[in-house]
Amino acid sequence: MSPTATHKPAAGHVTFLGAGPGDPGLLTLRAVEALADADVLVADPRVLDVVRRHAPAATEAPELTALDGTSGAAAHASKLVMASASNGKRVVRAVAGDPGLDGGAAEEMLACAKAGIPFEVVPGIANAVGVPAYAGVPIGGDVRFLDGTTADARCWAEAGASDATLVVSTTLEAVAGHAAELIAAGRKPDTLLTVTVAGTTTRQRTWTATLATIAAELKATKALPAAEPGQAAIAVVGERALADRDHLSWFETKPLFGWRVLVPRTKEQAASLSDQLRSYGAVPHEVPTIAVEPPRTPQQMERAVKGLVTGRYEWIAFTSVNAVKAVREKFEEYGLDARAFAGIKVAAVGEQTAKALVDFGVKPDLVPSGEQSAAGLLEDWPPYDPVFDPIDRVFLPRADIATETLVAGLIELGWEVDDVTAYRTVRASPPPAETREAIKGGGFDAVLFTSSSTVRNLVGIAGKPHNVTVIACIGPATAKTAEEHGLRVDVMAPEPSVHALAEALADFGRARRAAAVEAGDPVTRPSERRPGARRRARG
Repeated sequence: MSPTATHKPAAGHVTFLGAGPGDPGLLTLRAVEALADADVLVADPRVLDVVRRHAPAATEAPELTALDGTSGAAAHASKLVMASASNGKRVVRAVAGDPGLDGGAAEEMLACAKAGIPFEVVPGIANAVGVPAYAGVPIGGDVRFLDGTTADARCWAEAGASDATLVVSTTLEAVAGHAAELIAAGRKPDTLLTVTVAGTTTRQRTWTATLATIAAELKATKALPAAEPGQAAIAVVGERALADRDHLSWFETKPLFGWRVLVPRTKEQAASLSDQLRSYGAVPHEVPTIAVEPPRTPQQMERAVKGLVTGRYEWIAFTSVNAVKAVREKFEEYGLDARAFAGIKVAAVGEQTAKALVDFGVKPDLVPSGEQSAAGLLEDWPPYDPVFDPIDRVFLPRADIATETLVAGLIELGWEVDDVTAYRTVRASPPPAETREAIKGGGFDAVLFTSSSTVRNLVGIAGKPHNVTVIACIGPATAKTAEEHGLRVDVMAPEPSVHALAEALADFGRARRAAAVEAGDPVTRPSERRPGARRRARG
């Protein structure tokens, strides 16, 4: 190569990716794979949160770019895509729905083709298909799809003269005008239609009316003043498609649909619980009420870890993820790894604790077969036998505020226990002002209390939940603490586990919905019962 030659970067690659209508679970496997390989992510604002969680977290990638929705956004996106791909980057261009139905994406594909940049298309679930499915509206048979934002008079005339089911992609404020055009073109005024906004998300809402009454229906429910300008909507017009919606509306009838549920735990602690709440249609909001800090005197922990390595213990018992983390950090400090557990029996309380151990490279020998608690662990813990147990000592790393139940039970079974403070729990910092206001003002529909300390700490850092908020407690002791703080306990878990607690809240929501339907009342969320709630939410 001559000294004056310049290096030309290899051509990059662009993946035009359909992110679907809004539910993150509707991304395809191929979409997730493409996102994992992205160097640069250029995403429409509506789908940025859906796709960014699957992109690499490393500092060198991805470059996340949210478009601002202005008239120049499409040109801006095209420039970002072309510039990044020309520099040899792997670019993912994410759009709502399916890129094959997106005119802007088609123009960007053509620009790539002309520039010689290789690209691929990863289809997504189209809004016009996915949203009706989530609204309980099957659209098989004679169907016509119409883009209400670009349709001209001839299109409306043909649609009005047809008997086909119409699926119209439009905006909420344009629906009444479309209905009038269809009536003028020959559709019967009493033809049924549904209008759905925020489809496939827990903000989804569907109105059912006729072409003649939809304008009044939207006005009566104050839908239009509350809507964002240009809010996307899918309208389905046709008797056949809507005949069985009362029986097929599976999504909006979930027991906790749209409920904002406060979970006083960190995101890591609440992962499986939040997933369970989402399966019931809820919107979980995690707020940590405690923070973890090292023990004030670390020498006790240091001696115990050294004793573990030198064969002082027969067992080590972990009762929390934080205990696993504390021991792991000490191991790393001393240059140790999971091999130091060789020959030691390991016990764990709870699914998340066991998972944290497995991630560390340690498979627990004992996990409670029943209740995931200290009492449940003692039910399965073997008594000390001097014949079979060469060592009679248990290492118990735990929080500074842990109860004595496990220590007393192990001693009763004949074991010696080194009860070691591995970490301290302190009250967390207050959540953001917006969250505090929602807690005190009734913005949350329910709160799940998983211990007495979560009650005390949440009230301490954020204030007492509003009296319209459903209070769900994991057990009698937690309920007693809640009542002492002036809270009305509505839900009690049948057994002391977070998953039983979530199930109990779902049963409560299910019964509440059934009672409203039987009485002929509208199905509302608890937060909508507070004074002024509807006005603030919609006006």
